[in-house]
Amino acid sequence: MTTNAVEFERAQHVLVGGVNSAVRAFRAVGGQPRFIASADGAYMTDVEGQRYVDYLGSWGPMIVGHSHPLVLERVREAAGRGLSYGAPNVMETELAERIVALFPQVERVRFTSSGTEAAMSALRLARGATGRTKIIKFEGCYHGTADSLLVKAGSGMLAFGTPSSAGVPADLAQHTLVAQYNDLESVRSLFLAHPEEIACLMVEPIPGNMNLVRPATGFLEGLRELCTEFGTLLIFDEVMSGFRVALGGAQEWCGVQPDVSAFGKVIGGGMPVGAIGGPASVMDKMAPLGNVYQAGTLSGNPIAMAAGLATLELISEPGFFDRLSARCGVLIKGLNEAAKAAGVAFTAHHIGGMAGMVFSEHSPASYADVLAQDTTRFKAFFHAMLDRGVYFPPSAVEAFFFSSAHGEAEITYTLEQAKAAFQSLH
Repeated sequence: MTTNAVEFERAQHVLVGGVNSAVRAFRAVGGQPRFIASADGAYMTDVEGQRYVDYLGSWGPMIVGHSHPLVLERVREAAGRGLSYGAPNVMETELAERIVALFPQVERVRFTSSGTEAAMSALRLARGATGRTKIIKFEGCYHGTADSLLVKAGSGMLAFGTPSSAGVPADLAQHTLVAQYNDLESVRSLFLAHPEEIACLMVEPIPGNMNLVRPATGFLEGLRELCTEFGTLLIFDEVMSGFRVALGGAQEWCGVQPDVSAFGKVIGGGMPVGAIGGPASVMDKMAPLGNVYQAGTLSGNPIAMAAGLATLELISEPGFFDRLSARCGVLIKGLNEAAKAAGVAFTAHHIGGMAGMVFSEHSPASYADVLAQDTTRFKAFFHAMLDRGVYFPPSAVEAFFFSSAHGEAEITYTLEQAKAAFQSLH
């Protein structure tokens, strides 16, 4: 039998950093990445045969657990009819109909192959529909790896963004304005400085890529009002929160409707997928009806559509999200109690099946709050849990995920290990 160390050494000879997504390299926590051999239900198993209770959930999509029988059945059926057509298939329409039925402002959908592609295409659509060039994003909100979105805040609220990745031209980054999440005044200042130049404001309504941050009362409503006032499209990036915190996503949870939405993860049931949705008046600006070009060979792939349809069928069952949230709440309550008993500054919280933890006394309200936590303790806790067979995301700035496959046994085991892990931090 091989080992994780052997496989990581092997991978580094042919894959950049030994991985295909940077966070998987464990650079944020140190130590040895685990190479997963299989996953089932609430568990993943690595190449050494070590089994883990999984709170990574493939970064969100596995809301019904890994390898759910219905999802696998539908994928096998679809695969038996062909892996890719490069031509229309009926399942594209069926999945789009489900999305349109769940989101009041969505009249048209365009599928992509990833959340990054959905966000990137939504930006292009906004610029094409408005004739404007500048965009607003928030420090710490992640929308994939499109150049315009790989920008963090400058030195002040009114500053233009600066690239946070090599290879992003400063000339492009200058069109990206960066505000502070949960700070409406930072947003208002940008609108007042550029009242007729801002094509769109893109936001994770419930951020998960700077840990889980809850929007302050009135914040999302304030964004809606500002975008309406200045003729700017409000784009909700629901790649992570969509179908995860509620069947109708963060929009159902908060009652605020954007102009355009980006989806992903859950709607592919674990297969590569993304989608843009919005009113016909905006979406019909895209080719072939309009002059905003967007296309993709694998967009609407039949395997991804089959997995997504099966997953939506399962999570649409009455009471699904109430049960998911209640069980996730038991885990969160137990984690907080275990940390308190050990005298460790720690806060965990959740919205539906999306959760976060920080090693500080209070839940974060901003990216700065997340960065201010005790990351040394987070790293120690992460490895203590991993060694005990519990897999949380290997980064202090990421949310973690709960699935319907996590039952009483998994919660009990996790909390037993957490008690020991918290005690080991002294």
